[in-house]
Amino acid sequence: MKETGDNWPSDLKKTKPRQGVLSVLEDAQGPLSAREICSELGKRGESAWLSTVYRILELFVKRGVAVKAAVMSNETALYELNRAQHKHYAICLGCHKIMPLNNCPLEKFVPKLEDEDFHVTGHNLEVYGYCGRCALK
Repeated sequence: MKETGDNWPSDLKKTKPRQGVLSVLEDAQGPLSAREICSELGKRGESAWLSTVYRILELFVKRGVAVKAAVMSNETALYELNRAQHKHYAICLGCHKIMPLNNCPLEKFVPKLEDEDFHVTGHNLEVYGYCGRCALK
């Protein structure tokens, strides 16, 4: 198993499945579903039950190690390593291709709220549609 980087919280116990999931997230080029992470673990000769991967991902989200990057139309959540970057994605409904958006339309958006003491710390945006290849079908 590859040694994981500096993304490990100092007070979180290192287990083989957790280290494996973190390693997959560190190597990923984009957001992955729990099934994709489980599949990648298998390709690496490691094994973990899908339910275990889900529990690890939820723990990582809770602890700030990972972020839930998107939830696709079929309710499949996608996860990625929390690199403290501001990202949004467009997701093809046909082939499920995920394309990062190069801009944030909400960057300067300030919501008007009844609670004036509420401070917005972030937001999430996913855009759904069809990529060029799927639109032709």
